[in-house]
Amino acid sequence: MWIESTIALRFLRHGRAQSLLILFGIAVGVSVIVFVIALISGLQSNLVERTLGTQSHVRVEAPREVNRIAPAPVGVLQLLLEDPRPQSLRPIDNWQQVRDVIERLPGVTAVSPVLSGPAFGRRGDAVESVALAGIDLARYLRVIPLQDNLVAGRLDVGSGNGLVGRQLAEDLGLRTGGKLRLDAGDGREAVINVAGIFEPGVPELDERYVYVDLKQAQSLLALPGGVTVIDVTVEDVFNADTQTARIRGLTGLQAQSWTESNAQLMNALSSQSMSTNMISFFVAVSVALGIASVLAVSVAQRTREIGILRAMGTRRRQMLQVFLIQDAVLGLLGSAVGAFAGWALVAAFNTFGPKLFVIDLSPVLIVAAMILATVAGMGAALVPAWRASRMDPVEAIRHA
Repeated sequence: MWIESTIALRFLRHGRAQSLLILFGIAVGVSVIVFVIALISGLQSNLVERTLGTQSHVRVEAPREVNRIAPAPVGVLQLLLEDPRPQSLRPIDNWQQVRDVIERLPGVTAVSPVLSGPAFGRRGDAVESVALAGIDLARYLRVIPLQDNLVAGRLDVGSGNGLVGRQLAEDLGLRTGGKLRLDAGDGREAVINVAGIFEPGVPELDERYVYVDLKQAQSLLALPGGVTVIDVTVEDVFNADTQTARIRGLTGLQAQSWTESNAQLMNALSSQSMSTNMISFFVAVSVALGIASVLAVSVAQRTREIGILRAMGTRRRQMLQVFLIQDAVLGLLGSAVGAFAGWALVAAFNTFGPKLFVIDLSPVLIVAAMILATVAGMGAALVPAWRASRMDPVEAIRHA
């Protein structure tokens, strides 16, 4: 391989303009691939993080109530007009055992029981409909990072304290330390102290949610010892559907993953990934075609040198290796320059861009882009290299 490498490097030095042109094309292609993939990946990660910052990966609830219709006797035609059954506030049966079963599943990282129901929030003459959520704060923080959304006060839902959304606090004229009367109907009322105000950035949560201690919510909603929801987080967020099916099969309860409740978001992410793959593919094809074109011209210009080398005893396999080594060197150097340029573009975006999110550039992406560019370039070099190796030395020297 020493002879082939020496000849390949000599060809590169003699054709500096062509070599620089190929290097530039590879560098541009790799930088585009690195930046675009990193940008789309950063955008997707930001969207998923924002979505999962306010909801669990899997939501487990009691099965929906349905009407059970008695079958008609044989030979009797039954005309049925059925109204859907109203869904009352129902607890999960044996929720402690269900919680423990889910918690032991491989891939599950956190489980939090929640009691959720409607109520009214009153302060003076102002009345707002609220969504009351009773939580075990220590468990709930492992599922939903409320501490990241706290804008005032402290995280405390015990001893008559509670947390309210920022918009709800503004509508009722509340601030930390203020009093909020909760009315769940049928004379079930409680006055809580506003310990903290949170703002997750979701209007529904900001305008309606009130977090209290689980036992206080059970008393207000007349479900002593019960919970209506079990929130679950898993290690692999994109494998939540598999965990959901497993939980559904083990418990017989109604379970829904975040991908099911955010189907439109998942469609958008899939479309983005498809677009990124298409862009990367066509950029790689463009780079490969450019390399093939330049190398074809290079072979035509070096017909005499190739003929002389063949006449001196250079075998066809060695001639093929000369051009493949030449392209491998160009591919590695060009992809290295392109990877650095892609990293510079990512750094510039993070520093001078809109700063809506930060792009994390994975070393795996850089290595993969370099390998893709090098392999694509060597594949494109096969035809010109094969043509050079098949040249007849006498004809090459005669027509050079």
